Amino acid sequence: MKPTLARPKQNSSTSETNWSSRIWSKDGGCPFGTVPIKIITKEDLVRQRNMPPPEDVIIDTELTNTINNKSDSKGRYISSPAYKLAIVRILENRNNKFGGAGMATSLYNPHVKGQQHSACRLKIQKGSDILQVGWRVDPTLYRDNKTRLFIHFQAGNKHCFNVLCPGFVLVNNEIPIDMAFDKISRRGERRTWEFRMFIDRDLVNGNWWLLLAKRYVKIGFWPQRIFTSLASFANNIEWGGVAYSPPGVPKPPMGSSFFPIAQSNYDAYCRGLSVLNDKGATINVDETTIYVDDPKLYQVLDYPHAAPGKFQHWVFYGGPGESHQL
Repeated sequence: MKPTLARPKQNSSTSETNWSSRIWSKDGGCPFGTVPIKIITKEDLVRQRNMPPPEDVIIDTELTNTINNKSDSKGRYISSPAYKLAIVRILENRNNKFGGAGMATSLYNPHVKGQQHSACRLKIQKGSDILQVGWRVDPTLYRDNKTRLFIHFQAGNKHCFNVLCPGFVLVNNEIPIDMAFDKISRRGERRTWEFRMFIDRDLVNGNWWLLLAKRYVKIGFWPQRIFTSLASFANNIEWGGVAYSPPGVPKPPMGSSFFPIAQSNYDAYCRGLSVLNDKGATINVDETTIYVDDPKLYQVLDYPHAAPGKFQHWVFYGGPGESHQL
């Protein structure tokens, strides 16, 4: 099961949080060569059924490039009314062929309650097939308000979070898929806590691998066989924030809970954006477009070349939502 992946290492001076909720039992943890199997309870299944449907996105025509953070759109990008997005995405092109993508994301803990959730995610897509990884504050999914790792896949009409149903093959015995991050960024503080997330396609068999942290720790994979469109390459990639609330409920905060001002110790961000081409080579993300459902609630600032050198693409996002109504 050893994958064939290509991902050059990147250096960073920004602090990376350690993971909590490690899987260790009193007898020393999982034996060598084994992985933990999560016990799926009836309550877990009820929570899965209570999760809102995935974002329903319609793209009519190609979106044009972003210049000075102003999106000149010739088409429509429509998400479900219950979801609000503040994202940066690759320019729409059916001929795009991407074998993966990655980011480092700052970690925050926006206030949500009830069935609301607020998240930051990397999203890889082709057609109705979708892969996501990110952090999420979601009482419905997790039964708490901690900032936790999440993964999600959609294959045709089937979709699932984390390992609540078959699909993702776990190979790591130390990092839980739903782990809580032990260090969270606070707006205005000197140190920002972040975490790195990658989804890469195996160059040989086409499985999609989840890699985490600076060391590209292999967590597991989604088998190629469960997909139709993503059985080959992706043609759409997104980075940024998403917030959800049921109809009639005020929209929750996103990111740092403030509008971005392009300062990394004040804003929620995704940085070091990268994609893999169909040969497995890591390439800069130069041309992107922004999309925001409601600029009165959330905003995005996009800087493809925030600093000299490669992989210096920064995206600042967030906003208060309708938190004053909570």
